[in-house]
Amino acid sequence: MATPYQDRKISDPKFNYGDEPFFEAATQGKLMVKFCNDCGQYHHYPRALCPFCFSDKTEWRESKGSGTIYSYSVTRVSGPVPYVIAYVTLDEGPTMLTNIVDCDLDTIRCGQKVQVTFKQSENGTGIPMFKLA
Repeated sequence: MATPYQDRKISDPKFNYGDEPFFEAATQGKLMVKFCNDCGQYHHYPRALCPFCFSDKTEWRESKGSGTIYSYSVTRVSGPVPYVIAYVTLDEGPTMLTNIVDCDLDTIRCGQKVQVTFKQSENGTGIPMFKLA
C-alpha cells in the first residue's frame, strides 16, 4: 500500500549560508550535524558559531540518524495530502524540525523512536525525514 507521503511534492530547500554541506550529505543519504570541538556539544540548525560557547571551532559529524519524537502535529487540511510535522530529538542531543513519513499517521506518539530516511525535493536534493523505528 502506498503511503500518502509518496504523493506529496517536497519543495526545494532555501539555502542559508553554510547549509550546502548539510544538504549535499543528505542527498548522499547521510545526516550531518554540527559539533563543537571546544565544548563537545552537538547542535542543529547548522551555523558557524556554537550556540553553547560561541566558539568557531565547529565541524560536521555524521549522526547515527536515530532519535525520539518530542512533539508532532498531523496536518490534514492545508493541502491535498496529509502529513506530519514534528520535532525529533536526535540521540546526539539536538532537536530538529522534520517530518514523520512512511507510516499510518494515526499511530504516531510522542516518545516513539524514529530513524532517519531521505526524501527527494522537486530538484533532487535529499531532505532528511524520519520514519518509526
